Amino acid sequence: MTAVEPCPARPTLADVARAAGVSSATASRVLNGFPRVRAETRRQVESAMAALGYERQRAARGAAQPRTRSIAFVVCEEGLRMFSDPYFARIVVGVSREVTAAGLQLVLLPVPSTRDCQAPAMHYLSSGHVDGALFVSMHGRSPLDLDRIEVPVVVGGRPVHGSEHSQVSYVDADNLGGAAQAVRHLIDSGRSVVATVAGPRDMTVGLDRLAGYRRVMADAERSDHGLVFFGDFGQASGEHAATRLLERRPDVDAIFTASDVMAVGVLRALRRAGRRVPDDVAVVGFDDLPIGRHTDPPLTTVRQPIEEMGARMTRELLGQIVGGSSSPRRVVLDTELVLRASA
Repeated sequence: MTAVEPCPARPTLADVARAAGVSSATASRVLNGFPRVRAETRRQVESAMAALGYERQRAARGAAQPRTRSIAFVVCEEGLRMFSDPYFARIVVGVSREVTAAGLQLVLLPVPSTRDCQAPAMHYLSSGHVDGALFVSMHGRSPLDLDRIEVPVVVGGRPVHGSEHSQVSYVDADNLGGAAQAVRHLIDSGRSVVATVAGPRDMTVGLDRLAGYRRVMADAERSDHGLVFFGDFGQASGEHAATRLLERRPDVDAIFTASDVMAVGVLRALRRAGRRVPDDVAVVGFDDLPIGRHTDPPLTTVRQPIEEMGARMTRELLGQIVGGSSSPRRVVLDTELVLRASA
C-alpha cells in the first residue's frame, strides 16, 4: 500500500514573509498593493508567494484601503522650532482639515537631526503603525531615505538630494519665481544695492529662494558680492545676518529676506542701526504669515499658500493610500507678491 502524505497546511502570510526574508508588515504591503515598497523587496515577496502557492484572500484584492486609520505628520526639526515657527501651525491647519474629513487620525512625529532620534522614527513608520506619512522641513543633512519607507509618503517641498530621480511625491511652492518677483520689485522701484538674507543652504526652499534672487540680480547685471547672508528661518538669525550686512555694506538700500520671521529680525536690526524702513532700506519677506501685517511698518512679502500646501499634500497621500498609484507626483503651487509699506 502506498503511503498517503497528509496535505500541507495552507501557507500563511507569515510563511511568505519568512521565505522572502522580510517582516509580515512588509509582505502585507506587497499583498495589498502599497506603492511605497522597493522593487527588489516586492519581487522577493511575490517570488515567495509563487513558490509557496500562497493564495490571496478575497479581502486583500483590489486597491489598498486605510488599515490603521492614521497618518503621520513628520516634522524634521527640533521641538522648539516646531512649536515656535508659525509656518508649522499654518500647514497643520490644512493637513488637519483633510484628515478630519477623511475620518483619519493625525500622528505628530518630530524627527530631530541626530541619527539616534531618527532611527526609532523610521522603525515606527515601517512597522505598520500608520497608513502613510507627510514630511515637512526636510534638510539635506538628514540621512532619512524616503524611498525605503514602506508606506506612501508625500513631502512638503522638493527633497534636496536626488529629487529628480526619487519616487517620492512632493508639494512645493514656486519659491524661485516668488523670490525673483520680490527682487525685481525692489530693483524696479529704484533700489540700487539689493541684498538678501537667505535661508538654510541644506534646504531646497532656501536654495530656490536664493536662486531667484541671484537670477534677477544677474539679469539686471548687478553683482551680489558681499550682499548674501544666511539664516536659519528664525528671527534671531535674521537680526544677526542684517547686523553683519550693515557692517559690511552700509550702502545697502534693500533687503530681500527669505522668510517673514527672519524679516522681523531684519527690521529690528535696521531700527537699532537708525535706518528708516522703507526710506533708507526697503525690506521684503516671504511666506505672508500674520506677523507680517503687524510689523512696523507692515511687511511687503511673497505669499505662499501654506494651508493649501498642507491640504494638497494630504489629498495626494490619501490618493496613494486608497488608489495605490505608484507614480510620483510633483505639484508646485503659485506664489504672489503682497505689497505693503516696507517696500
